[in-house]
Amino acid sequence: MKLNVKIYSDGADKASMLEMAKNPQIQGLTTNPSLMKKAGINDYKAFSLDILNHIKDKPISFEVFSDDFEGMKRQALEINTWGKNVYVKIPIMNSEGKSTIPLVKDLSHQGIKLNVTAIFTMTQTIETVLAVKGGAPSIVSIFAGRIADTGRDPMATMAAASQLCKETDPNIELLWASTREVYNIIQADQAGCHIITVPPDIIKKMSGFGKELIHMSLDTVKTFKADSEAAGFKI
Repeated sequence: MKLNVKIYSDGADKASMLEMAKNPQIQGLTTNPSLMKKAGINDYKAFSLDILNHIKDKPISFEVFSDDFEGMKRQALEINTWGKNVYVKIPIMNSEGKSTIPLVKDLSHQGIKLNVTAIFTMTQTIETVLAVKGGAPSIVSIFAGRIADTGRDPMATMAAASQLCKETDPNIELLWASTREVYNIIQADQAGCHIITVPPDIIKKMSGFGKELIHMSLDTVKTFKADSEAAGFKI
């Protein structure tokens, strides 16, 4: 199946990240502090530099974790020096709900490639797009999966955001974040997103793209049979 959307792997397990980086279907990678904590990472900088020693030819996003704007800026400037393929992730607000838009504009127009993350609303999207307009190449990450978790269809938001990015600046890319299933990749493509971040376990499910449903049915029944026999079930 031919898709226009670029697939980025989202995770913090070193072995998985290196495996995904070698996959020609994967055009970039992202991570965040929560994924790193889950993976048992204790030294943020050492882990990031180690990954960058192995992944040099695909864009990769590392996120600041300071909660104050001065700390965010200091960390962003530091992370930016780690590699030419690095994008610095800046959350749309801090934990007090204060907007990072002034910082985003400042960093972008200093030539720092940004991935503005944790965006949920069109107002946040518009503010971000205007802040990075004319600046360095930037990614606008809208958490479509988490929007869907609230019972809302994210498609209208993503389509409108895609149009806004494309009309404003060709250096701004829209990213579909918090992917929940393989079909989200199709949705992101249909909405006109430039990028979708996908966990490795979902990337592996992409082998089912285009497969005949009758064959999926047979495979499922074969799995039931094999598991029942292996468990030694009897009635």
